[in-house]
Amino acid sequence: MFNGTDKRYNQFSSYLKDKFGVKVYKITLDAGFSCPNRDGTISTGGCIFCDDGGSFSQAHSNKLSIEEQVQVGIENLSERFKAKKFMSYFQAFSNTYKPVGELEKIYKASLVNDKIVGISIGTRPDCIDDEKIKLISSFKDDYCTWIEYGLQSIHDKTLKKINRGHDYDCFLRAYEKTKNAGINVCVHVIFGLWETHDEIMETAKELARLQVDGVKIHMLCALQNTKLADLYNNGEIDFMSEDEYVNTVCDFLEYLPKETTIHRLAGNGYSKTLIAPLWLGAKFDCLNKIDKEFIRRNSYQGYRSHP
Repeated sequence: MFNGTDKRYNQFSSYLKDKFGVKVYKITLDAGFSCPNRDGTISTGGCIFCDDGGSFSQAHSNKLSIEEQVQVGIENLSERFKAKKFMSYFQAFSNTYKPVGELEKIYKASLVNDKIVGISIGTRPDCIDDEKIKLISSFKDDYCTWIEYGLQSIHDKTLKKINRGHDYDCFLRAYEKTKNAGINVCVHVIFGLWETHDEIMETAKELARLQVDGVKIHMLCALQNTKLADLYNNGEIDFMSEDEYVNTVCDFLEYLPKETTIHRLAGNGYSKTLIAPLWLGAKFDCLNKIDKEFIRRNSYQGYRSHP
């Protein structure tokens, strides 16, 4: 139903294949960034779910230069998947959290290979300003350019509970600046943050109102050496079941416009450090269940706004 596939949601990988004519693979990069919510600028604790890797799941880390990480990524993905085109993806921690002069060198280093067709930069909405947006927008004429903002929820009470360090208004200001500069925006949200189903759907409706370019959905999980793991081990919290997650994903996507690209619905980078919920380790089982649930409902992304 989307981009010539049988998927009932607008899968980002299919969107890229339709755009470039071949499948495009992301090369995850670690440029040694930190985060103002971990280094003492905002707090030293960080978000309760964040581990020492800052959501980074690759092995080579920042022991290699950016150019070397790109080359290793191209070689590995070319051999494994016969890939021909790639995006540089700055994933670990807050990837705009340096002076703009340093950022320019880092970003440009990731674009030196002619097989790179895009760049995606993961960061926080409180780590962006006009100068940094101007720099990132300078790539958009030649590359598929994205900023990925970690929002997690539109509800300030939730952001406070997870020690996020910013509120929803902060996101809105960053989002407006970024869109006005012509940069694509992917918004990260987390399910299972002790919100009601209606509260989660309020986030979906707000992202639909904003007409965000992309959404990446995460399931709250406890990783080793996190505050969340301590809460779980002490019996203070529990997590969504897989069935509850699958139904919530389908409900959420039904509110989003068809044009919004879906960058992630399930992850597979947790196996070594995952404590709970253990069903998260079976990525493709979860994706298959989402597909089956959409078929059972005879619905699709955008169904509630365009039945």
